[in-house]
Amino acid sequence: MATRRIGVIIGSLRAGSFNRQLAGAVQALAGDRFVFEHIGIGDLPLYNQDNDADFPAAGLRFKHQVEACDALLFVTPEYNRSIPGVLKNAIDLGTRPGGSNSFAGKRAAVIGTSPGAHGTVSAQQHLRNVLAAVDVAVLPQPEIAIQYREGQIDAEGTITDERLRKRLQLFLDRFEAWLSP
Repeated sequence: MATRRIGVIIGSLRAGSFNRQLAGAVQALAGDRFVFEHIGIGDLPLYNQDNDADFPAAGLRFKHQVEACDALLFVTPEYNRSIPGVLKNAIDLGTRPGGSNSFAGKRAAVIGTSPGAHGTVSAQQHLRNVLAAVDVAVLPQPEIAIQYREGQIDAEGTITDERLRKRLQLFLDRFEAWLSP
């Protein structure tokens, strides 16, 4: 069987994003069990139904990248107890125009980190609700909502916190098993 292609969608645009660091660390920890493709959302225009007849090129690129992946990994921070607007916008674009939902039938996992005491618990719950509405099945467990702490992941993307490394290894094992036929 070919190695599964996982599309990684990071819900933060910040260059030094903690979630971008987390995505890189998960990718390194996974080794060669998956092929990861980062799907950028920073160039996507705001969704506007008036543009459905002449859909924006960046939106089409995003849709094609999602469709080309076997599964998705959403890595999101929590903004005001929900998902960032750029992530919701990307999902909206991926399901438009009507009848062309690029997410339909996909499988996905959701992880994230934020400095708040509860990590990304609220954002992940909101994201799971949105993904259910667009026909994406999400790995139910383990939930990985990490309270960000300086030094958990070093500058090279190595997970230095042993407890976190074990949680993420369990996550990867479960995600791989869940994706298996």
